Amino acid sequence: MNESNRAAAPAIGASSGIGEAAAGLWNQVSVDALKQEANDVSWKNVPTRTVDVGGVPFAYRELGPKSGVPVIFLHHLMAVLDDWDPRVIDGIAAQRRVIAFDNRGVGASGGSVPPTIEAMGRDAIAFIRALGLGKVDLLGFSLGGGVAQMVALQAPDLVRRIVLAGTGPRGGGGIDEINRIAAIAYLKAALTLSDPRNFLFFPRTPAGKRAAKEYFARLKERVEDRDKPISLQARLAQLKAIRAAGLSAPDDLSVITQAVFVANGDHDLMVDSCLSADMVRRLPNARLTIYPDSGHGGVFQYHQAFVPAVLDFLAD
Repeated sequence: MNESNRAAAPAIGASSGIGEAAAGLWNQVSVDALKQEANDVSWKNVPTRTVDVGGVPFAYRELGPKSGVPVIFLHHLMAVLDDWDPRVIDGIAAQRRVIAFDNRGVGASGGSVPPTIEAMGRDAIAFIRALGLGKVDLLGFSLGGGVAQMVALQAPDLVRRIVLAGTGPRGGGGIDEINRIAAIAYLKAALTLSDPRNFLFFPRTPAGKRAAKEYFARLKERVEDRDKPISLQARLAQLKAIRAAGLSAPDDLSVITQAVFVANGDHDLMVDSCLSADMVRRLPNARLTIYPDSGHGGVFQYHQAFVPAVLDFLAD
């Protein structure tokens, strides 16, 4: 990491004043200011479309300005379109063309989920090209961050800038610990009749529990034309892909020369925050933001700070 990157990357666990800065940022970029100005289309009512990708229908939603380099959203393990935080989608779509999609075998998209992130990356590239796009920005969260890295490695000319949230590099290790933590979270969710992301995405502190409650309320804002739930085949294939990635040899991230913005919570149970920091050290043009008192879903808990930061990064 170069000198400017080191200056921008706070130590793991350090707040760097982000909690105080978030309020000021959001006063300048309010929720109302981030709404769609051209019409009333937002994440809760934007229509779901399909595009043929080599004979397989891929489901996607698009909103925001029609011009400019689009931002392709790549989502997390066991997620479908309706699992994107509307505040993040709508906030970024206020200024940028946003396209979120279900990769092969996920949600309403056809086909079967492949068992490797390399193949997921190839499918994402095929989807982008099926839309006729020659240059895109990527925003990948968790598993989607791994897929975003594959897209950048496999089709570097297609990618302009990259946002990686709650994710780490392939071969980062700790895969067995992740499986144990996820199993415990799912057990707790079953016993409490709740979503396991309550335990995986947010800390069990008063602030974390409040953030989780608000996040799940936002996910319910869309009531019509909701996506199909994730299938058992998709769940198992994604888990297999994550395990294989964790046990693989590390990628040479030095060849990803695009600007990269990496964000995570300071206490991520699923992808240790130190893995995000390690990834930034290995990327030649990356910056790191660690949100305090937050976990895997830190970018959702701190969406008021994350959205302006992404817009600023993509506007450079």
